[in-house]
Amino acid sequence: MMDDLVGPTREDSIVLAFPRPGRLVEHAYWELQIAASGSPEQVRALGDLRRLPRPWDPPTCTHPDLRLDIWLWLDAVVSWINHEYTWDPASFIPGCWAEHPHLVHDLAVLADQRRRAGMANTSDALEDWHRYALPAFHDRLKERLRNHCDNGHQPWPSISRHVRHSSDPHRRRRVQLFSIDAGPEQPTGPPIPNESSLRLVDGEIISLESGDVYTPGEDGVTGHPLRCSSAGQPKRERGGPDATDCSVAVSRSESGRADGQS
Repeated sequence: MMDDLVGPTREDSIVLAFPRPGRLVEHAYWELQIAASGSPEQVRALGDLRRLPRPWDPPTCTHPDLRLDIWLWLDAVVSWINHEYTWDPASFIPGCWAEHPHLVHDLAVLADQRRRAGMANTSDALEDWHRYALPAFHDRLKERLRNHCDNGHQPWPSISRHVRHSSDPHRRRRVQLFSIDAGPEQPTGPPIPNESSLRLVDGEIISLESGDVYTPGEDGVTGHPLRCSSAGQPKRERGGPDATDCSVAVSRSESGRADGQS
């Protein structure tokens, strides 16, 4: 009779329960729950909410004991996924998962979502985990690892490209491009002429150096110039005033300068 009341052991269970996180990970989740739905006094007691550890993002778990708890929990989750959900060896999470940062980031999120789905009052979240989260993880696993670690961990195949990317010449070139892009906006309009070469003739401002005719603006020479073509004909810039003849304007400026000298 007593034997009938004994639950199934790990060896003869049809399915195994999702691993529970350790005490420190549970405490981190409890603080996050307080931050989301606690009283104002409880939220203030937590301090800066941005500094709270988030188990789905291991780099935020900086306390050594908590970090160890995270790794032990994720290792148990890996064993559970491999046992409960992996039939094809191509989808098997390798034992060297902790040496693959992309797997660590993925597994932390996958474990967090499975934990939340198991705590829900309906099966909707768990169905989404089965339908979307886990298959997408297996697809990324096969795409990134392929067969590199089938017979033990292999060195990072892209290490040489990473070293080249991180080298000083390549980094300085990127920083230079960033600085150019983030610098002050370059003027797109016509250049402002040197004031010493300008003359006012019949209400128009003329550059004696280039023959350009400008219209005065409220804050200086802000009008668009009228540039002379090679044939001596005026070429109106967009937004500029109507012109007569550049050669005539230049002649006027020269005569005006002679009158001033006399």
